Amino acid sequence: MFRSVDEVAARLAETGYLASPAVATTVFLADRLGKPLLVEGPAGVGKTELAKAVAEVAGARLVRLQCYEGVDESRALYEWNHAKQLLRISAGRDESWDETRTDIFSEEFLLPRPLLTAIRGDDPKVLLIDETDKADVEVEGLLLEILSDFQVTVPELGTITATRRPFVVLTSNASRELSEALRRRCLFLHIGFPDEELERRIVRLKVPGLGVALAESVVRVVGALREMELRKVPSVAETIDWARTLLALGADTLDETVVRDTLGVLLKHQDDILRAAAKLDLDAV
Repeated sequence: MFRSVDEVAARLAETGYLASPAVATTVFLADRLGKPLLVEGPAGVGKTELAKAVAEVAGARLVRLQCYEGVDESRALYEWNHAKQLLRISAGRDESWDETRTDIFSEEFLLPRPLLTAIRGDDPKVLLIDETDKADVEVEGLLLEILSDFQVTVPELGTITATRRPFVVLTSNASRELSEALRRRCLFLHIGFPDEELERRIVRLKVPGLGVALAESVVRVVGALREMELRKVPSVAETIDWARTLLALGADTLDETVVRDTLGVLLKHQDDILRAAAKLDLDAV
């Protein structure tokens, strides 16, 4: 998809995703080496958006597996259409079981889920395995065959191998440690909070009506909040939401009243809001 690191940064920027040199370099290498990309970092820093931006740049279909506790093979890989199978069995009562079994365990009765969907067909795809750390450890076993050989084994049908490999992005908020076997199969990228300059550029891009001075003030205040001992510090997504909030309120500058009244956009816990209201000094940021 990409001929150089600079091209990665330029083309992602066209979609509205401003990539740091580290992000652009790792995306380029994942594409060039054909390796899955494991992206870790706090929530709201752009891990999922990176996969969406790559799909847009490549003109590829985004196939997303949203992980959660309890997700299993039938939700991640495939399952059989049992209702349709029962109808087929009822319609073929005069057939032998061998004839019926051959029919009901065929492609017509297969329901592909995201992992199987991503490796079938010749169209370009980006496979996003989102919040991998929220899935049970057993799910990682399903991923190993996919990420090693880009193939899936369906006992009734055999092994299905990708004719065109998808670009794979796995995201993790590091709520639990992923296995070494999974990590070995991936290139690793950590996305943290951006520096002030990059975050200002992101805010101005995402909230184009915001003035330069107010954008700088927003980023400085968010940076000060991140240095406090809070349960959940604001991420880039909250910075953008706050900037949009200030624009909607018609604020030209930040004062104590505006900040106090809108802290709930940045912080999601009452004790964090109280701590920030008590400690934040606008004259010092």
